[in-house]
Amino acid sequence: MKTKGSVFLKYIILLIITIFMLGPLIWMIFTSLKEPARTFTQFFPSPIRWENYLEVLSNLTFLKQYFNSIYISIIVTILVLLFSSMAGYAFARIKFKGRNIIFLLFLSVMMIPAEVTIIPLFIFMRDLNLIDTHVPLILLPTFGVSGAFGVFLMRQFFLAIPKELEEAAVMDGCSKLMIYWRIMLPLSVPALSTLTIFTFLANWDEFLYPLIFINSRELMTLPVGLSLFTDESGTAWNHLMSATTLATIPLLIVFFFAQKKFIEGMTAGSIK
Repeated sequence: MKTKGSVFLKYIILLIITIFMLGPLIWMIFTSLKEPARTFTQFFPSPIRWENYLEVLSNLTFLKQYFNSIYISIIVTILVLLFSSMAGYAFARIKFKGRNIIFLLFLSVMMIPAEVTIIPLFIFMRDLNLIDTHVPLILLPTFGVSGAFGVFLMRQFFLAIPKELEEAAVMDGCSKLMIYWRIMLPLSVPALSTLTIFTFLANWDEFLYPLIFINSRELMTLPVGLSLFTDESGTAWNHLMSATTLATIPLLIVFFFAQKKFIEGMTAGSIK
């Protein structure tokens, strides 16, 4: 039986861990409100300088990079959800020759570091005249690691759905496409929500592909754009932290709307 002392100690430990976890976030927000000369001389901003955010938002290049990150992440997330759910359903429910071998080969994409393939991918995109465009930033994650992880996640989820539902649909005259669209997709909302958060987060934070394939500042995404706040004269910490704080907003919005289904997806299969 737990005593009051043990419960109190547990909450104290959790509080300390929470403070350590939130410490960098709090410092980022406080720094975004400081004057440039007081970045490292005070912890609490005094006076509070909201002009840091206005100066960042008045930068048209930053706004373009912000928009680039949003629309690229949304497009990649939609494509990954579509193709991963279709491929996952095929690997889980449709029997065809070499299915397991093809699935293992598909998963091998996740085992190859991106740095190993970046040179041949750059040459391939250069030959297609796609350098300094957003096409590589959309295609490579969709059919790369994000897509492979999505196929794996959706296949495992579809395998857990009772086959009797599919058999009943077949008896009612449903085709494979109708079963996928009307039965499997509605049942897989928790897995789709989990995949949405993982995919959006991974592409929002993607740094390597934009760094390699994009040359123009207007076409860059936020991770690369944030590095531009550092130059030969130093780092504008107040502006960098303001921009970074703004960059966390879409992530919080996506997680807020998908958190319930995300938790269901993460615990799927743990309870019969």
